[in-house]
Amino acid sequence: MDIRKLVAAALLAATAAIGSTTASARTYIDIEVAPPPPRYEPVPPARAGYVWAPGYWAWDGYHHQWHRGRWVHERHGYAWVPHHWAHNGDRWRFDEGHWERHG
Repeated sequence: MDIRKLVAAALLAATAAIGSTTASARTYIDIEVAPPPPRYEPVPPARAGYVWAPGYWAWDGYHHQWHRGRWVHERHGYAWVPHHWAHNGDRWRFDEGHWERHG
């Protein structure tokens, strides 16, 4: 087989694998350190075609860091589920913000 065809096939397969993984991948973090209380951030006036994603505390491997709220481009037929922490026994689980399909 021609080396160029082999490389092209490998790149195509890798691109397809990465695309399918990033489209459905969600990040979960499970730690013993509770996040600080959420910070108050005023929600800016609405922007057509965008949804407000509120700020959240993220874990960087050593401590929590605040990430400010931001506008995300809306996806028709989907609802934005914000980043959030859930308490489970003596641990805390972080669920990354994501889009969920409406009914």
